[in-house]
Amino acid sequence: MSKKLLLTLMTAAAITITGCGQTTTNEGTGAVNTEAPVNTEASATPEEGQEATTVKVVHALGETEAPKNPKNIVVLELGILDALDALEITPAGLPLSGSLPSYLAHLEDESLYTNVGSLKELDMEKIYEIEPELIIIGGRQADYYEELSKIAPTVNLAVDNADYLTSFETNMNYLGEIFDKEEEVTAKVKEIKDAVAEVSAKAAEKDVNALIALANGDAFSVYGKGSRFGIIHNEFGIKPVDETIEVSTHGQNASFEYILEQNPDYLFVVDRSAVVAGEGSAPALFDNELIKKTAASENDRIIYLDPTVWYTAGGGFTSTMTMVNEIAAAIEK
Repeated sequence: MSKKLLLTLMTAAAITITGCGQTTTNEGTGAVNTEAPVNTEASATPEEGQEATTVKVVHALGETEAPKNPKNIVVLELGILDALDALEITPAGLPLSGSLPSYLAHLEDESLYTNVGSLKELDMEKIYEIEPELIIIGGRQADYYEELSKIAPTVNLAVDNADYLTSFETNMNYLGEIFDKEEEVTAKVKEIKDAVAEVSAKAAEKDVNALIALANGDAFSVYGKGSRFGIIHNEFGIKPVDETIEVSTHGQNASFEYILEQNPDYLFVVDRSAVVAGEGSAPALFDNELIKKTAASENDRIIYLDPTVWYTAGGGFTSTMTMVNEIAAAIEK
């Protein structure tokens, strides 16, 4: 064989080998793909050793993939605003058209934070302008969920009053995962759970009962186990004077005669008017001859709870510890 023929055959073989290494055929279509195949699974799921970029949050309104460490966040639930403030995480937008708890007063500066409306009436245009990466809502904003979800991933982290402590811990753990604050969250949750257990033990020793009332102007309603204020019974262990109170968002209508008939050891009062109208009505409302005949009044056990914390800001670190401290002080009486 001549050298020229041998060289020609070797060149042809090399071309054939190279082509086999770079060409694939898409089965079923016959189309030729001359590029290296792409691993689509790797782009959807983090490989071992890689950190996830989202956190799956299961909440009352669905499941949401929340981005990790979002920079622009809108927070519409005051309990979560409380928790994020304790974790030194600053929101871009929050509801400033209403009253914040006094310990969050430093967030009321509209030159630093965007006011996105009130707890019940949101300014959707302002929220759009922020271009948030994550929106956190509570029960009061549930009707906005679908619309907000079109702007950014939206999670409902309202505390479940029927199982406050478990729900609270779950929500805080989600915040820890999303913002890489797991250690801080674990420590703060433990502190609160330990404090709740201590109060519950003291309440069991004292063996007392209570009635919870929400005052609203010249009227009031009462609440029991599993209600929005049910933490007093369920977690703090103070027995309800009436086990039959219906669980309702707005409570069960009641009268002063009813309170005297039930004759609770403690009467815990949340003054809604102090929150929504800026001026409380509860002390005057319960200053009457029927209430004065109750054991709660005779033993100086009518306890006016912090209305902003109990009515609007439950589910945060500071708010929950405030609740603990108020009940702890009450059962010392």
